[in-house]
Amino acid sequence: MFESLRRGALQSIGEDPDVRFTYANERTFLAWSRTALALVVTGIAATQLLPKLDIEGARRLIGIPLIVLGAALEIVAYRHWYDNERAMRLHEPLPASRMTLVLAVGITIVAIIATTVALVQ
Repeated sequence: MFESLRRGALQSIGEDPDVRFTYANERTFLAWSRTALALVVTGIAATQLLPKLDIEGARRLIGIPLIVLGAALEIVAYRHWYDNERAMRLHEPLPASRMTLVLAVGITIVAIIATTVALVQ
């Protein structure tokens, strides 16, 4: 995986795809990055701006999973961008995305935590 972080690692693989597909892949990555950033910022806001709750550490219990989910989503988004770019350069089928599953499971977990905190209040 870390080989993919090297500058220019993709340029040595296969041949250049149509630039429109490369740009579309990059736009998709940036959209997932915005979602990841929104999760991190929401997590920070939850830990700092929610009113004090009766449960000790409740704000962190809600906010930290959002921050972790945002970080995990960003890593998965980068990996997906790289895998797509590599597949296009090698004229292979595009790999299936894991990002929707990561996001759906993560948000479900955060929602369960937040609901539990709200009910215990």
